[in-house]
Amino acid sequence: MVAEDDDKQAELIRRYLEREGHGVTVVRDGLAALERVRQREPDLLILDVMMPKADGLDVVRVLRAESREVAVLMLTARSTEDDLLLGLDLGADDYMTKPYSPRELMARVRTLLRRSRRPGPDPVLPPEPAALRVGTLTVDPARHEVHVDGEAVDCTPGEFRLLAALAAEPDRVFSRQRLLAELHGFDRYISARTVDVHVMNLRKKIERSPRRPLRLLTVFGVGYKLTDPGGRGA
Repeated sequence: MVAEDDDKQAELIRRYLEREGHGVTVVRDGLAALERVRQREPDLLILDVMMPKADGLDVVRVLRAESREVAVLMLTARSTEDDLLLGLDLGADDYMTKPYSPRELMARVRTLLRRSRRPGPDPVLPPEPAALRVGTLTVDPARHEVHVDGEAVDCTPGEFRLLAALAAEPDRVFSRQRLLAELHGFDRYISARTVDVHVMNLRKKIERSPRRPLRLLTVFGVGYKLTDPGGRGA
């Protein structure tokens, strides 16, 4: 789905997507984007920030509040770091500034779809992955659920992938580049700052004191690791 109020931009994106074999729906304002996502549940939403009726940031905010897992790639003429961080903080999976290369846009679309693609029917279903436990934190890949001290925690798709990667190998230190690969694949267009934003947001959700984290720790000069605070005798 493409939410873009500029007719030329919307048509350009639609043509490139259809050329790669995607079915495309185009809407012209934020309220229409919300309604269509609820009706059709697309795999990917390419979302302009500046739109009538509801801007792109409000659209992302509402979709994530409703726990909708559609991948979101935001397009905007704004290029400051604050705008980038705000979009990611609200739950966008990727962010591009205008003007952009259509080829780069398609590369990012392919990356996001690989990460979020829904499995088709399979006559021989593989076993469900086991839940991952690190102390009182549980990450369940099969159900896409996170619990801390028995309480459910809502995570965006990007936050969940990052947390699942860390939980699969507790106490292992992951570099930002390694975590970035878990989020988007080895894509030279994505900034490692994306990882820091996801970590900051996760700490707000899984730590009692986000400014003094005990589970999701920074290893200065290296990266991050997930640990069991109770296992260290803390």
